[in-house]
Amino acid sequence: MRILKALASIITDKRVVLIFRVVLGVIFIYASLDKIAHPEQFARIIYNYKILPPFFINVFAVTLPWVELIAGLFLIFGIFTESASLLICLMLMIFVVAISINLYRGIDLNCGCFSTDPAGKKEGANLLIKDFLFLFLGIMVFFFHRNFASLSFLLKRKSNRK
Repeated sequence: MRILKALASIITDKRVVLIFRVVLGVIFIYASLDKIAHPEQFARIIYNYKILPPFFINVFAVTLPWVELIAGLFLIFGIFTESASLLICLMLMIFVVAISINLYRGIDLNCGCFSTDPAGKKEGANLLIKDFLFLFLGIMVFFFHRNFASLSFLLKRKSNRK
């Protein structure tokens, strides 16, 4: 029981949660860059999932990377931290469902997570483990961020001094 309490106090510490926030932000920014640069290749990857209706694929391929980029930046700088972490958690849950559906179908495809390269690595179940880990980080940030080292908190504090 003591070990669990000690572990809980460590992973909810404001400095540890700040590390989670920055790591998750960097991951999502990095994940967005290749997709922003190659939207047509990302659209092909989305099409290969065979989940979305064809008329949504291009819109999704163009908007999702920008949402990832903005949410990642907001996490790093601590702007709308709860909203950004909630959005990232929702995206991760969608990714988990999409990957799980295709694994259930017996299809192991390039997820398009960090690269739109058609010869990209197929990760299957390992990808689910990573996504659940990222989801854990997002949940921790959502519940325990406490505005520590966040731009919103600094700006609010500065405006209260006037």
